[in-house]
Amino acid sequence: MNLLAAVALIAAAQVPPSVAEYAAYTGMHRAAATNDLVMLKAQFASAEDPNVQDRYRRTPLHVAAYRGHHQAMQALVAAGANPDALEYDNYDIVTIAAVANDLPTLKVALALGASAKNITSRYEGTALIAAAHLGHAEVVRTLIRAGAPLDHVNNLGWTALIESIVLGDGGRRHVDTLKALVEAGASTSLPDRDGRTPLTLAKMRSYTEMVKILESAGTRR
Repeated sequence: MNLLAAVALIAAAQVPPSVAEYAAYTGMHRAAATNDLVMLKAQFASAEDPNVQDRYRRTPLHVAAYRGHHQAMQALVAAGANPDALEYDNYDIVTIAAVANDLPTLKVALALGASAKNITSRYEGTALIAAAHLGHAEVVRTLIRAGAPLDHVNNLGWTALIESIVLGDGGRRHVDTLKALVEAGASTSLPDRDGRTPLTLAKMRSYTEMVKILESAGTRR
């Protein structure tokens, strides 16, 4: 797969509910979408499964996370919703929040017991890889503190550190992301599938600040 195709696929991977889907939701999904705690409690009282799925296998918790409805998220997990549930494309609430650069929702998800270590997305990546790709530096730092695997390699052959380079623009957000990963101990020597190290990839793109960070970390190729 060439780089442009990879970028296009990754950008299109996460599928939040459409306007039509939000409008059509009933029951617990509707309550989650509208942050209606009274409706949620009524659904719990009627013994509806808090892990019920829509046609895209989104649970009410996924819907609440997409909307940033923290009270609904808390109520759902308290009622038995699985904080690590995966929808059709294998996204969990941690990755949903990471992709959206929604730090408050990410912190709520982690506090509710959702794991930063989950393998997510059709690319068999992690929330950390997704955040690094997008240059969400503070999200990256939060995930690192939560124990996200630093050197996980997705099915494109990339780590979070490599994605900050090859899918980044070399600007401040991605430079800060790379710096956070290096300071946390992410490997600067793991290559891509073509044997190119992060330093080589940064030099190929003339990302001067990234090159300096990698060279300062002791990388020589």
